[in-house]
Amino acid sequence: MREMRYNSINAELKRRFGCKVFKVALESGCSCPNRDGAFGTSGCVFCHTDSYVVMEHSLAGGIEYVRKRHGAAKFISYFQSGTNTYGPVERLMPMFKKAIDHPDVVGLSIGTRPDCLENGHVEMLGELSKETMLWLEMGLQSANDETLKRIKRGHTVKDFLDAALILKKEKISVVAHVILGLPGESPLDMANTARLLNRAGVDGVKIHNLHVLKGTLLEKWYNDGRFEVLDLTTYAGRVADFLELLDPDILIHRVNGHAPRDLTVAPEWSVNKLAIFNAVERELKTRNTYQGKFFRAYSIASQGPPPSY
Repeated sequence: MREMRYNSINAELKRRFGCKVFKVALESGCSCPNRDGAFGTSGCVFCHTDSYVVMEHSLAGGIEYVRKRHGAAKFISYFQSGTNTYGPVERLMPMFKKAIDHPDVVGLSIGTRPDCLENGHVEMLGELSKETMLWLEMGLQSANDETLKRIKRGHTVKDFLDAALILKKEKISVVAHVILGLPGESPLDMANTARLLNRAGVDGVKIHNLHVLKGTLLEKWYNDGRFEVLDLTTYAGRVADFLELLDPDILIHRVNGHAPRDLTVAPEWSVNKLAIFNAVERELKTRNTYQGKFFRAYSIASQGPPPSY
């Protein structure tokens, strides 16, 4: 019996640092080109108008808060909200260096878009990766360009692949963000997203369930009946399907996404992080399956769906 059915980032951090490691969310003050008019003004269809992750404390304050709440001993500075390479290097570099200048900070995680990485940013990230464990988190969401247009991402699959190639050449760790259950997506689309991540050689992936937030275009589509959200059982099955195709060396940073209850329109189950985690674990155990089960048999070039469909 396998104890770990997927390559969990928590287990890797515990192995690497010998203790519980948690992220501390910080704000960079960066906007997004999909909001400020550079690429668009409305943002992605699922994006809430105002960030619901608002940090009112410093790095030190954030560390103490997370230490008390979660019992963590070491920390990763996490720039999550906005597009955190959407700004001049001369402003970003001192901020990022300050965020790792703490004895209990062991890493730096920076969220961005694949179309917001100029040469100077890549050089900056390369320098930072020599000083600390660095993750560059890039939103992909889907490997289907039609889906990306539909959800108004403002970038293409090629943009993601090009950025991943450049980052990998510089030995910068890439963590991809994907959403399962997007409007119009089939199981084959989700399978192809897993295959694309294998091809891109990403180091990690964050798997999110589609959830509808108030004040978004997605909420209007949902209320108009343009799509349906997955139920929890179906979502757990989709995650298992996705993991079966994924390179077993890719670290799984999360298997769900959630927002505060007062901002969540649907699905109701998405606010219960533990229930989602347990549903995915139960699905994997019931199937007696694991990450990478079909990675070899169903190579990246395969156009057919995995056997579980």
